[in-house]
Amino acid sequence: MIDAKMVAEFRESSGAGMMDAKRALEEAGGDKEKAMDILRKKGLLKAAKKASERTAKEGLIACYTHGTGKVGVMVEVNCETDFVARNEAFQELAHDIALHIAATDPLYVRREDVPTEVVEKEKDFHIDELKAQNKPADVIEKILTGKLDKYFSDICLLEQVFVKDDAKKVGEMIAEASAKIGEKIEVSRFTRYMIKK
Repeated sequence: MIDAKMVAEFRESSGAGMMDAKRALEEAGGDKEKAMDILRKKGLLKAAKKASERTAKEGLIACYTHGTGKVGVMVEVNCETDFVARNEAFQELAHDIALHIAATDPLYVRREDVPTEVVEKEKDFHIDELKAQNKPADVIEKILTGKLDKYFSDICLLEQVFVKDDAKKVGEMIAEASAKIGEKIEVSRFTRYMIKK
């Protein structure tokens, strides 16, 4: 089955337009290599345009204040064109991300943003804990991977389960929106304010 995530990934790797990428995948029965050949034959493949070269320099700052006015969020959500930044679906997405941040209080956007010293401190804590339980080194390594994944899913926005749909993570929800809207979408930064008691 060709889903929105597959189309978004293929679109980014090929540089083709969303509908062209979708049609090529459908024609190739989901085989990405065949789909690339189809795009080449149709002259639709822009070899130079890779995902890393696509830039999301437009966008908007979405603000959300929780009902009581005790929690507020500002989040910068970027896209490729000003046209999309004014699109209702994009604005709704940015609002949902701000609402999610207000509800879950993440510390970072993605795991790459977590400082090395913070990750090392978390690792050391779990290693000491597991050594105290006399776990062998190879078992500690496996358990540690799972513990760190859980840690990142608690503190990183893109890895958190989306508050309005617990079947997907925030990153997956953004990828789906990107495929539907037809542009690269990313969260750059956010700030969450809360009245301290």
